[in-house]
Amino acid sequence: MAETIPTEGLTLAWIWMLLLLPLPWLYRRWISSAPRAGMQALKVPWFAMMSDSQAGWMRKPVLAVLASLVWACLVLASSRPQWVGEIETLPVTGRDLLLAVDISGSMDTQDMILSGKAVNRLAVVKKVAGEFIQRRKGDRVGLVLFGSRAYLQTPLTFDTETTAILLDESEIGLAGRETAIGDAIGLAVKRLREDAASERVLILLTDGANTSGEVQPLQATEFAAREGLKIYTVGVGADEMMVQDFFGSRLVNPSADLDEDTLRAIAERTGGAYFRARDAQALAQIYEQLDELEPVESDEEAIRPVDELFYWPLGAGFLLALLAALYAMSPGIRRMAIAS
Repeated sequence: MAETIPTEGLTLAWIWMLLLLPLPWLYRRWISSAPRAGMQALKVPWFAMMSDSQAGWMRKPVLAVLASLVWACLVLASSRPQWVGEIETLPVTGRDLLLAVDISGSMDTQDMILSGKAVNRLAVVKKVAGEFIQRRKGDRVGLVLFGSRAYLQTPLTFDTETTAILLDESEIGLAGRETAIGDAIGLAVKRLREDAASERVLILLTDGANTSGEVQPLQATEFAAREGLKIYTVGVGADEMMVQDFFGSRLVNPSADLDEDTLRAIAERTGGAYFRARDAQALAQIYEQLDELEPVESDEEAIRPVDELFYWPLGAGFLLALLAALYAMSPGIRRMAIAS
C-alpha cells in the first residue's frame, strides 16, 4: 500500500490527543474531594507561600487561567504539531556508489594549483570530489578513507551533503602514512556485498602504490569482480615539479611511485576504467566523465519535508507554569519579608 503524503501546511499528527483537553474539568466535576477527618498530612514549611488565609491558590482567577493554559500547551505539544512543506522530488537510481580516497602521507605533496595557489593533492580532491558527491542526488553514496589501513567514514546514504562535508573534514595521515589499496577495495566489497542495489560502483583515488595492508590489490579485485562491483580508478599527481635543495632548483617527478599498471588492471578486471589526473582541471574533467559513465537516473519519488513543532507549545507551557508559580508565591514572599 502506498504511503499517504500529508497535506501541506500546519497539521497535528496525533489530533486525537486533543480529547484530553477537558480532563481537568471532568476530574474536578466528577471526582469528589477526599475526606479530611483522620487523615495524616505532610507538613511543608513553605506552604504558606503557596496559599493565603481566604482560599486555595487555584481559586484565584489569574492562576486558574494560567493553569488552564499550561494544560492546553501540554496537550497541544502531545498532539505533535507539524509543518508539512511543499512536495519535493527525489531522484532514485538504485545505485550504490562508494568513494575510496587516499589520505596517506604522500597526498600532502604540493604539486597542484587551486585558485592560483599551490596546494596539496588532498585539497584538490576535497574540492572536486566533494562537488561530484553533491551531484549524485538519487545515489546512495558512501566514503572510505585509507592510508596504512582503511575505514568507513560514511556508510551508504542518500545524504550526499553530509558525505561531502565529512570528506572535507578528512586529514592527511589520519589512517596512517602508508597506502593500503587492497584493504580499501576489500572493505568496499564487504560493505556492498549484502546490498540489493542494481548497480554497485567504487571510485578509488590514490597517488601511490600498495605499501601496506593485509590484502593485495589484485587479490581484492578478484573478490570485487565476483561480487559484480565495478571499480573506476584515478591516479592523481603531477608529472613535473620544481623543488629547491642544497644544489639549487631541479625538476623532479612527484608521481614516480604511482602504480598505474595495477590501477589499470583493477579497472579492467571489474569493467571500470582508469583515469590520470595531473592537475585540478584534469581531475574535474574525470569526474564529469564519471557522471556520463554512471548517469543519475530520472526516476523520482515524491516526498514532503516535515518539521516537528512540539517544542513551541512545550516551551510556552513551561514559561506559563513558571509565571504561575511566581505569581502564587508572591503574597507569601511579601508576608515573609514583612514578618522578618
